[in-house]
Amino acid sequence: MNNAAPAATRAPATPAARRRGRPRGNPPIRESIVTAARTLFLEHGYRRTTLRAVAASAGVDTALIAYHFGSKKGLFADVMRIQCATALTVDEVLGGDPATLPERLIDAVTGLWEDPGFRTLSTQGGPAADAIGEYLEIELLARLAEFLGGRDATARATAAVTVLGGLIYTRYLNPLPTPAALTPPEARHLLVPTLRAALAQRGPRSGSPRPGGGEPGRSRTR
Repeated sequence: MNNAAPAATRAPATPAARRRGRPRGNPPIRESIVTAARTLFLEHGYRRTTLRAVAASAGVDTALIAYHFGSKKGLFADVMRIQCATALTVDEVLGGDPATLPERLIDAVTGLWEDPGFRTLSTQGGPAADAIGEYLEIELLARLAEFLGGRDATARATAAVTVLGGLIYTRYLNPLPTPAALTPPEARHLLVPTLRAALAQRGPRSGSPRPGGGEPGRSRTR
């Protein structure tokens, strides 16, 4: 006797469709998307990488990319920031001997930019420059100012990041022949004195008011 259910009551044998929206089990969605995006940006460049291709590679719906990153530019900025944070680890750079901070800063920057994958990503137009600028401003400058402390900490951090930005621009983004020809140790040797001067504490500005009020060189009594 055949006990099989009538054909009319059987569920149709259709391939399982990928669910839209958030995958169950809360997997590391952001990490999966960023990993897939980095690979595709490296292979195809910023312009030719589509969100549909990233979603397919990460195994998610394109709506999740919009949810987490807003746009392709936002996704690319996240890829760049993670690349910066992985190589230019601010905690490690700031965690050593303050006397050798200039050396560590330059080594971190050249180490990041000498990586072929990062250099490929960094040459992909305006979104890359924007992302790198945001990282230097938000992460490095702010953290460096906090580390330095004191009334002129932001000015000193700004001067230091300006030196590092000049190194990035003239050696990697828009290379000039002489800076581009330097080895990383040569770049360090050349720029450490400048960076050390940028980080040095400043004295009171000439002509600035004294703590007790009034102007230098002028008596308050008549």
